[in-house]
Amino acid sequence: MKMLSKKTSLALMLTMSTASFYFAQSTQDTLSKDTQIEEVILKGVTDIAKDRKTPVAVSTIKSAQIIERLGNRELPEILNTTPSVYATKSGGGFGDGGLVMRGFESRNIAVMVNGMPVNDMEGGTVYFSNWTGLSDVTSTLQVQRGLGSSKLAIASVGGTVNFLTRSADMKKGGVIRLGVGNNDYLKTSFAYNTGKSEDGWATSFLMSRQAGSTYIQNSEYESYAYYFALGYKPNEKHNLQFMITSAPQWHDQRTYAPTINNFIKFNPDHDGSPDRTYNSDFGYRTDVNGNRIAIANRSNYYSKPVMMLNWDWAMNEKSTLSTVLYMSNGRGGGTGDIGSVGGKGMSTFYDAEGHYDYDKIFAANAAVNVNASGARSTLVRRASINSHNWYGILSNFQHKINDNWNFSVGTDDRYYYGYHYQVVSDLYGASGYKDATNANIAPNVVSALYDYKKLSWNPFGGSVAPMNERIGYSNDGEVLWYSGFGQLEYSTDKLSAFVQGSVSNQSYQRIDNFVQNGITIQQNQTVNTKSGFKDLVGFNVKGGANYNINEVHNVFANIGYYSKQPFFNSVYPSNRQVVNPTLTNEKIFSAELGYGFRTPKLNANVNVYRTQWGDRWMRRTGLTHTLVDGSTIQGYSEVSGVKEIHQGVEFDGVYKAFSFLEFQGMFSWGDYFYEGNATGANFDDNNNPVTVAGGTNTNELYLDKVKVGGTSNNSIPQMTASLGATLKPVKDLDIYGTWNYVGKVYATMDAATFTKAGNQALKLPDFNLFDLGASYKIRLKDSAQYFTIGANVYNLFDTTYIQDGATNIKTKQLSDFTDSATAGTAQQQYSAYQATLYKGLDPSNRVFFGFGRTWSATLSFNF
Repeated sequence: MKMLSKKTSLALMLTMSTASFYFAQSTQDTLSKDTQIEEVILKGVTDIAKDRKTPVAVSTIKSAQIIERLGNRELPEILNTTPSVYATKSGGGFGDGGLVMRGFESRNIAVMVNGMPVNDMEGGTVYFSNWTGLSDVTSTLQVQRGLGSSKLAIASVGGTVNFLTRSADMKKGGVIRLGVGNNDYLKTSFAYNTGKSEDGWATSFLMSRQAGSTYIQNSEYESYAYYFALGYKPNEKHNLQFMITSAPQWHDQRTYAPTINNFIKFNPDHDGSPDRTYNSDFGYRTDVNGNRIAIANRSNYYSKPVMMLNWDWAMNEKSTLSTVLYMSNGRGGGTGDIGSVGGKGMSTFYDAEGHYDYDKIFAANAAVNVNASGARSTLVRRASINSHNWYGILSNFQHKINDNWNFSVGTDDRYYYGYHYQVVSDLYGASGYKDATNANIAPNVVSALYDYKKLSWNPFGGSVAPMNERIGYSNDGEVLWYSGFGQLEYSTDKLSAFVQGSVSNQSYQRIDNFVQNGITIQQNQTVNTKSGFKDLVGFNVKGGANYNINEVHNVFANIGYYSKQPFFNSVYPSNRQVVNPTLTNEKIFSAELGYGFRTPKLNANVNVYRTQWGDRWMRRTGLTHTLVDGSTIQGYSEVSGVKEIHQGVEFDGVYKAFSFLEFQGMFSWGDYFYEGNATGANFDDNNNPVTVAGGTNTNELYLDKVKVGGTSNNSIPQMTASLGATLKPVKDLDIYGTWNYVGKVYATMDAATFTKAGNQALKLPDFNLFDLGASYKIRLKDSAQYFTIGANVYNLFDTTYIQDGATNIKTKQLSDFTDSATAGTAQQQYSAYQATLYKGLDPSNRVFFGFGRTWSATLSFNF
């Protein structure tokens, strides 16, 4: 790659952190791509990586590739050709996809929009259903694996994903786009940019709607997206950009991973193969006309508008100040069941098709006199609300000392208030629901319903349920975050280096509205029991250097240490007001070496890394607990004292064989495992302690040398590979195909499995997937106007594969069987058992199968 001049390099560094830039698509026009990114992003706080400059492992995807190839897939799936990245559809509901990088899930990956962190401030989670609109407005998507180049005090343990949206002053023009696909997928969008006026004003906006269902049963959804940007540049010193974007949506879900047995049992073809579409989280009710109406037990609805005001001030030739003010008011939640009827829960009402029999549920509920019965005597659908108000300011001052040295200092300050409670979403035929936890209700019966399909478009507020309509629990989380950071950079044409550090204070407070503490409660009186703020100080220090040996070869290294504050639910574990007595910061040490190779024909990178993560606390969700009486219940486990090692090797490259043919490839190998044992405590989905078989709530978990799996029905692969080709046989026609391999896949760590020594995480079968697509432009006489026709087929050969596993039930051996007068000899039993295995797996394991063959097509008009 041709080097930028020293003058250009230093100018770019005034508004960006030094960086390492590598494009996953075409290598042509390499030099101009840095310029393109500088033109379309909001500068100053984004910390974009540049090739042969910043010593980090990085991959970058442009908007054209997202629009051309994403189709009706999940937004993170566009990253599956990136080394050490595994993006799946998880349960399969719209926007429910999971993301893993270097063995770390999204809560430990810093997800950012224009350099602004968007991970939930209580738990670090990122729900991509809230960000579906980004696929339409992202100009550049950059992935920095490992510690990354961001100066902020963020937990980029696995890496950083930064969505860089287009700015208001893009070139004048617009686009109308229509997309169709399998399962009634329909998406329409319209976008327009005014261009910059003579007075320095510019606007850009987009609106879109998509609806349909995914590949799985009863997965209907509806999503809207809007984006508006207003820019004003009165002179060369000041540049102001305002942006607001949101994607209000609702979607029916599949959150429970069925057993392999049930995928096969409930296949209507009864041919011994699994029905990959099977969803056990819904059922049918017969209406007065005899029609079967589908009802979802598990659904999600949310609206998370984000507003940002960015001000770039060129104070003089050497100094710049960039400041972002932002706010986000998220409203919504997810549904599930609560209570029981006749002592029976939802799992006792399955019909012969493996779905809920709502006729029986409605009839059983209707027979209950709620006022005369005990608490939780009806079986209803509840909505667990997880809303928030979030405000922040991010400011970065950068100064050019001389031609080689630059420094920057800044602050990242935030305030967050989260609302967490339950309301009734559907009474399932009952006259009400009696609650025993909310002392603000008399006589403790709730009949008010909250429609989860009612989308909130209000960016400034939205509804919060009154206290007397809340059930189950009602607690708020308050977070104060303030931090300072600094960075010193050195750069020449040959050598670039940086050292940076940050310190932050996270202050957590829990407010429980249902805690009584001996107080006499009157109807509609709010109990506002505050825990008081708990301050946690953390810091990180990191540095690195890149050396350009010549025009072809470069090497880099980075190293860093994080003292990371734990998440909110480890400060107040078990959903109580008591601060964790063993609370401690998590310690993360990471080091990386990299090599780059650049020629006109071939661009390639090799990285070697190791990350050590100690004193980790985590919550394993989506588990099934076996109780003392042998019955089961869904819930989670809180696990403390965890230490993990993540290490591996990565390769990625692009080879331009001819002007019309290009190959892209990557390979990653990892070794992720636990070091030492840990402790787990068990709870149900309504936060009640669970006494599991063995008569205890807390267990020692024998995790030493166990391979790392996910935390929420997600799996983690430790080997991935990809090979793609792009063919351009004629002008404006692109034909592209991709092969993806996923191996060494380990299922979620089911805490109950590791209460005994000697167990290992369940290893799922390796799999290969192929995608194929094409795109063709039809140009009109006006060069700025053209139609684009595109089509994609995903999982071209309809491969059946398991993408995620939720349990760790090992396959039995002959030694596990004994001779029996009724069941036969041990060998006979073992042979019969082997006949039930699915690709070597015990069929009682709970899993999510990946989607079969799906497709999408688009037609767009640019003008």
